[in-house]
Formats: sequence, structure tokens, C-alpha cells
Amino acid sequence: MTTAYLIKGLIIGFSIAAPVGPIGVLTIKRTLTEGRSAGFATGMGAALADSVYGMIAGFGLTAISSFLLTQEFWIKLIGGSFLLYLGVKSFISKPASKAANVDSKGLFSNFISTFFLTITSPATIISFLAIFASLGLGTTKTDYASSMTLVLGIFLGSALWWLILSSIVSYFQAKITPDKLIWIHRFSGLIIISFGLFALYSCFIPKN
Repeated sequence: MTTAYLIKGLIIGFSIAAPVGPIGVLTIKRTLTEGRSAGFATGMGAALADSVYGMIAGFGLTAISSFLLTQEFWIKLIGGSFLLYLGVKSFISKPASKAANVDSKGLFSNFISTFFLTITSPATIISFLAIFASLGLGTTKTDYASSMTLVLGIFLGSALWWLILSSIVSYFQAKITPDKLIWIHRFSGLIIISFGLFALYSCFIPKN
């Protein structure tokens, strides 16, 4: 039974992490500019946030999930503003003249920034609630051992995607010239800015 929950968690974690959104763009950009470790640390921040939301949905913590959804306006406002900041920072930054030396402080910064971005995305909790409901998971009668196994699977599935993505992108790192890197900075910055603007815009869309 626990093996089945682990497999379900792996599938859920991988499928939620895989669509390329602002976190994916940020992971690609950091992998190209700072190396595979920086890219993987970026993705792991999202993997931890996915696990937190998976735990909320899996254990049927409806009070917490309901609170998060009622605070959707402020969560989107904060998350969208942070995306704008990261996008502008990426757009105006210039390639380093030498390879970056990414220390533990830099890796932690990459990790915590994407954890914050993912945890401030109401779409994530909505996605988990929808998937769990469709699979008949997250009921009030929770088997805690099975739920913990499910959450572990979500974390491993999400982490697997970020390992695959950062490893593939790092292969092309040596092929990127400084001139190309400038355009990568600008292009990724514009994409992240667009995600931020959409998040802010969605704060003010009236709901039917």
C-alpha cells in the first residue's frame, strides 16, 4: 500500500513541477549563468514548497488551505511583485567576466527565493487539491503513514524533474558565449516580468 502511495506521489510531484513556468525559467537561467548546482538548488526550493502544499492537501488540512485561498489577493500581490523584482534584476544584469563561484550562501539564496515564489502561488495549492480530489486522496480519515509516504513521493518526484532539467541545461553551459548570455539574461528577465505582471493583473480580475 505504501509503495502505491509513493508511486502516486512521484507522479504528482513530477507532473506539477514539469510545466515550464517562472520557476522553470529561473532554474534554466541560473543553471546557464551559475552552474548545475545553482540550478538544482533553485529547483529544490520549489520541491520543498510542493511538499508543504502536498502535506496540506494530503492530510486534509482544510482550515489552512481555506485560509490560503481567502488570502489569494495578497499572496498574488506579494508573489507577483517578487517576480517583477527578479525579472528586472535579470534583465539589467550583465554577464560576469569569469565563472561564478557559487558558495553555500549563494545556493541557499537560490533555494529560499524559489521556495518563497512557489509558496506564494495559490495555483499550486489549487492544483494539489484538484489532483488529490480526483484521486480520492486527502480525506479527513487520513492514514498518516500513507500520507507521509505520499508527501515523500511528491518531494522526490519534484526533485527528480529539477535534477533532470538542470543536468540537461548544464550540458549547454560551456557552449554559451558572453554575447549570447546577455540575451539569455534579457529574454529570461522579460519572461519572468510577464509572469509577474500577469500575477498582479489577476489580483484585480473580478471573480464571477
